[in-house]
Amino acid sequence: MLDRNSIRAQFLPLPGSAAVEWRVAPGLTPYPEALAFMEARADAIRTGTAGELVWLVEHAPLYTAGTSARREDLLLPDRFPVFDAGRGGEYTYHGPGQRVAYVMLDLKKRREDVRAFVAALEAWIIGALARFNVRGERREDRVGVWVVRPDRPPLPDGSPAEDKIAAIGIRLRRWVSFHGIALNVEPDLSHFSGIVPCGIKGYGVTSLVDLGLPVTMADADLALKASFEDVFGATAEPATPLAAAS
Repeated sequence: MLDRNSIRAQFLPLPGSAAVEWRVAPGLTPYPEALAFMEARADAIRTGTAGELVWLVEHAPLYTAGTSARREDLLLPDRFPVFDAGRGGEYTYHGPGQRVAYVMLDLKKRREDVRAFVAALEAWIIGALARFNVRGERREDRVGVWVVRPDRPPLPDGSPAEDKIAAIGIRLRRWVSFHGIALNVEPDLSHFSGIVPCGIKGYGVTSLVDLGLPVTMADADLALKASFEDVFGATAEPATPLAAAS
């Protein structure tokens, strides 16, 4: 089996497909509302009554549990609200300063290949980070995007320290995706201490600002949009409010 670095990164739609709707939500989006909206939109995409969508949001501080979450990895259960997300993966954190991008795509119009889809999501994040001269990397045994930290003490095995800068957690239903990615722009990194992020011990978390880059959320959004188009194809700004388009 090919490792993810060897998988073709582009995940373009069939010729003639409509551009992916690209929306940025203002303020903080309540997590239950986001879950309900994604469920409804994914159903509409499956039935052909709505188009593909990338929805960029921020949430108030919270933890989410994926389908593989282990209770012992929730270290501070009373710190923030905890939600069952229904996506793959384990525990993760969302909060202000973190850009969450919910990705609702029809893989039947692209490639019916979950592994390639995850590789494409990673390529999207890596391409966005490259626009800030940050080298994001995959790890075959760890989903997400990682940054090597030569400024930190090495790991016990002598390998360089690494921090996670972006998480990925998806769900597919009849080849329509929902949930997505979370890129750390300037969240409170201490909030990650209430969980074992994604069930992976021995590694840290970082953000663009933690790396010394004065990146705003608007800057990150522009980089994400440009990189998304490289990997997944054209996007289009919405012409109607979100509720009307759902």
